[in-house]
Amino acid sequence: MRLSRSLAPVTLALALAFCTPYEASPHARVAEESPSSPFEAECRTDVSGSHVVAHCHNPYPGVDRVRLHIECDRWWDLDTDSAPVDAGPAVTVRLAGRCWKEVRSAWISHQRG
Repeated sequence: MRLSRSLAPVTLALALAFCTPYEASPHARVAEESPSSPFEAECRTDVSGSHVVAHCHNPYPGVDRVRLHIECDRWWDLDTDSAPVDAGPAVTVRLAGRCWKEVRSAWISHQRG
């Protein structure tokens, strides 16, 4: 009888610890976005003649600010950089640009939003 009375508070404490909601546990508190978490959207760039189109999809919870950069092949043709576009969580954005003649290269830059 004495053994059961000493186990009652321990049993009650264990029951309460396992019945608390997950959000209330200290292990559930995780930062929404840490500096080391991935944030870069997945981008696909298509070059067709002098036109460039890029589609960027962001699968992460943070915002990714993307820009399209185009380097033209001819020395007199102006290279272009698009305005930054915010790709929010689960959002796909379209970026487009062109050269007068041939495109030498095109790439996307990423920045945390």
